This record gives sequence, C-alpha cells and structure tokens, in this order.
Amino acid sequence: MEQKLTDILAGGHSGLDIVRVFPRRTAATPEDPMAFVGEPPLWRPEAREVHVSCTFTWDRPLARDLARSWRRFYPVVKLGGPAFDDPGGEFVPGMYLKPGYVITSRGCPRHCPFCLVPRREGRLRTLPIRDGWDVLDNNLLACPPGHLQAVLTMLDRQPRRARFTGGLEAARITPEIARWLVAVRFDLAYTAYDRAEQRPDVERAIMILREAGGWSLRRSQKKLSCYVLCGLPGDTAASIEHRLEWVVSIGATPFPMFYRNPTTAKDRRIDELKRSLRRWMRPAAIFAKDATA
Repeated sequence: MEQKLTDILAGGHSGLDIVRVFPRRTAATPEDPMAFVGEPPLWRPEAREVHVSCTFTWDRPLARDLARSWRRFYPVVKLGGPAFDDPGGEFVPGMYLKPGYVITSRGCPRHCPFCLVPRREGRLRTLPIRDGWDVLDNNLLACPPGHLQAVLTMLDRQPRRARFTGGLEAARITPEIARWLVAVRFDLAYTAYDRAEQRPDVERAIMILREAGGWSLRRSQKKLSCYVLCGLPGDTAASIEHRLEWVVSIGATPFPMFYRNPTTAKDRRIDELKRSLRRWMRPAAIFAKDATA
C-alpha cells in the first residue's frame, strides 16, 4: 500500500485526498480528519480513494468487511497492510502511523521461524530518513553504520526524546552503540528475548546499556524494556513467569508478547495464559512505587 502511495506522491499529489481506514484504534493510529476507524460515518470527506490498512492478521475478516462498506461511497478502495503481507515501500510520515512514529528500514537479515517480517518484507533495505522520534524498524542495528548514525542525528534534533519501540537486537548492542544511544537521551529502548539461547546476549546488552547511561538497577527499568515471546508450543504460565521475573532481575521491564498462529483468529490456550499472567500485562505498573527513584 505504501509503495503505491509513493507513486502517487511522485505524481504530484499530497496524499491528503486519501481516506485511510483502520479496523481498530491503537496508540499509533493517525488522528487527522482523513483517518477513520471502522464503518463509514454519516458525514464523509471528499477523497480520491480509500485505503483500508490492516496490521493484525486476526483483523483480516473485519478489514475485508470494511472495504466492502466503504466501496458503497467511494469508487476506489484498496485493501492492504502488514496483515496482507504488503512488503512496504518508502515510509510516508503520518499516513498509516501517527506523526512521531518513523520507519527507516524494511526487512531483517534474521530468519526466526516465528517471525513474519522476512517473508513479508524480504532482505534488509534502508529507506530515506524522515523526521520522527519513535523508531519502529524491525532491526535498526543491522543497518549499515552510516545509516544508524544518520538516524541518531535525526533523532537528536527532534522535539521529544527518542524511543526505540521497534526493538534493538541484543546481540548487536556494543559499548560504542550504547554510547550513541545514550547521547540522544532516549526515553525508552526495547530489546527482545525470544529464545532460550538469547539469554546471555540479552543480559549482556542490558548491562552495557545500564553502564553507558550510569543508571542504577531500578532506574534502568524506566529506560530499558524487553519483549518476551510467550505462548509457543510447550510454554506454560510458570515457565513464562520465570522468564519475566528474570528480565526484572537484570534491570529491564518485561513486556510479554503472546504468539498467535497468523491463520487463527482465536486461540483458547493463549487466552488462558494471558488471564493467568494478567499482572504482567501492564508491567510498568510493577515499578510505579519507584517513580521518584
């Protein structure tokens, strides 16, 4: 969908005459007058076309229904997004993500069996760097050093502190990279703990970042977070909680990410695990008492 939009922009259009429709609202959903969540409203803007953008695979049936609904009022309605395996093209700020979010690269050199990114986006490729402060790249640290430095230079001039919520690969974090990240005064950085063999890399990465920032164990938990993959076959509530507690012990805030089969809308086992671990679903609350630390 974004690649087609790039062609539109190259033809002299601003992109502001495109209605964008989303199946659900998230923290990243645009809020401008041409962005809508759900069915067409009574009063609708004039537009050249409509893009129904779907991020989550379990929302695909809803996205198809929305496309049919919006076709009653607009002649051109396009359906796409990550859930439909769009490879993604040049990033257009504010189009499918709220202003502030930015993507500077696509793809990933890794081929993790549970990850859809390599299949959707292919090999790692860098994009033109646009302004923003919340970086969503799949693997920013795998980009060439010159690209990474250019991204950090861009972040340093933003009105808000940087956030790396797309995640930073633990194995690629070095003392030099940690110093670069600390120099842009980042507000939040995530790494990922997906497999047992990553444990030494995650622990080392958190230690390097803590030392570069001079943070105490508790202070680092406000800056450093870790996505923890949960719910793969054989996973139990006890084994998941053990991993989450370990992340806390090394000075990071755990964020459980529950794996769902991309072809299945509902998964009773995952729902039961989430209920058993609900106290971890908003992990920042665990450290609320340390807000003044």
